[in-house]
Amino acid sequence: MKQLVDKTGPGTKVGDPTEEVLPGDLMTNRQRAQLVLVLGALIAIGPLTIDMYLPALPAITTGLQTTETAVQLTLTGTLVGLALGQLLIGPLSDVVGRRVPLLAGLVAHIVASVLCVFAPNIEVLGALRVLQGLGVAAATVVATAVVRDLFSGASFARIFSRLMLVMGLAPILAPTLGSGLLSWTDWRGVFAALAVLGALLIVVAALKLPETLPVARRRHGGIGATMRDYRGLLNDRAFVGLVLVAGLAMAALFAYVSGSSFVLQREYGLDEQEFGLAFGAGAVGLIAATQFNVRLLRRFTPQQILVSALIAGTAAGLLLVMFAVTGFGGLGTLLASLWLVLAATGLAMPNAPALAMSRHSEAAGTAAALLGAVQFGIGALSAPLAGLFGTGSVPMAVVIAGGMAASLLVMLFVVPRTSLGAVDPDLAVALH
Repeated sequence: MKQLVDKTGPGTKVGDPTEEVLPGDLMTNRQRAQLVLVLGALIAIGPLTIDMYLPALPAITTGLQTTETAVQLTLTGTLVGLALGQLLIGPLSDVVGRRVPLLAGLVAHIVASVLCVFAPNIEVLGALRVLQGLGVAAATVVATAVVRDLFSGASFARIFSRLMLVMGLAPILAPTLGSGLLSWTDWRGVFAALAVLGALLIVVAALKLPETLPVARRRHGGIGATMRDYRGLLNDRAFVGLVLVAGLAMAALFAYVSGSSFVLQREYGLDEQEFGLAFGAGAVGLIAATQFNVRLLRRFTPQQILVSALIAGTAAGLLLVMFAVTGFGGLGTLLASLWLVLAATGLAMPNAPALAMSRHSEAAGTAAALLGAVQFGIGALSAPLAGLFGTGSVPMAVVIAGGMAASLLVMLFVVPRTSLGAVDPDLAVALH
C-alpha cells in the first residue's frame, strides 16, 4: 500500500485521459481490506473511549465519593476534547500531513488512559477525559481524511460506508465489553484496557498506514486561510442551520448515553451486564435505521427523510416523557420509546450532514471539522444537563425530547428549504 501512495499521487491520469485515478483505485482487494481494518480500528477507538466505561459510572460515583452529576461531566470532558480536537486537528492535518497528528493523538490518548487508572479524584479524571477526547479526535479526523486522500466518487462511498458501520457497531460492543471487564476488575481496569488498545493502535498505524497526503497537495496560507474557510461556512445560514439540526439530534443521543446507566441500573435495578444488553439493543435499532435510510433514499429526498424523522423522534420523545412521569408500563414502555427515539435519530443524523456537506465541497475538510465539533460540543452540553435536575428517568426524558423538538424547530424555521440543492448520491451513501 505504501508503494502505491508513494508512486501514484492524487490526480494521476491513467488510461482514459479524462479520468482521474487516485492511489486507492490501484489497490488490490486485499490492500483495500487491510486499509479498512486499520482505519476501522482507528475510528472505533472513539466510541470505545466514550462508551466503554458507561456501566461503571455508578461505581465511579461511589469509588471517588462524588456526585452523579460530576461523574456525568467526565463524559462531557471527552466530548469537549473531541469537539476541540476536530477543529484543531482537521486543518492541521491538511498542512503537515496525516501521520504526525495521528501518532501524536494516539500518544496523548495512551498517556491520558494510563493516568485515568490512577486518578485520585473526579476533577483529575474529568481533565484527563478531555485529553482522551483530543487523542481520539486525531484518530477520527485522520481516518476520514485518509479515505478522502485515496478515493473519490463511488469508491469513496463504499469504503466510507464500511467505516460508518464500524462506527455504529463500536458503541454496541463498548458497554458490553466494559460490563465484561467489570465482572473481574474495577472501573480503573477499563481505562487500563483503553491504554492497551491505544498502544496496539499506535503500532499498527506506524507500521501499516503510510502518509497519504503528498507535500504538493498540503494546504498553505496558515491560520488566515483556515479562518477564512470557517468564516465562509458560518455566513451560510442553511449550512449553520443543518449543523445545528445535527448537533441537537446528537444532544438527544448523548443525554441518553450519559443518563441511561443511572436510570436503568439504579432506578430499574438492572445489573451491569443487563445494562450492556439493553444499551446494545438500542444501538442496534439506531444502526438498523441508518442502513434502512439507504433504501429510503431511493424513493425520497434527504430533506423529506430528515423532516419526517425529526417529527417521529419528537413524538417518541414526548411519549418517553409521559412514560417516565407516569411510570405506565414500567421498564418495557420506557425502553420501547427510547428505542423509537434512537431509530429516528438514526434516520436524521446522516441526512443532516449530507445536506450540509453538499453545500461546501470546496472546503470539505473544514466543513467536516466544524460539523463534528458542533455535534460533539452540543452533545457535551446535553450530557450533564439532565444531571443538574437529578439522574432519574424524567430529567433524562425531558432533555431527550427537548433535543429532538429543538432540532425539528430549527429545521422548519431556520433552514431555508429553497436553498437546499440536490445531494451528490455518492456523498449521501458515504454518510450512511
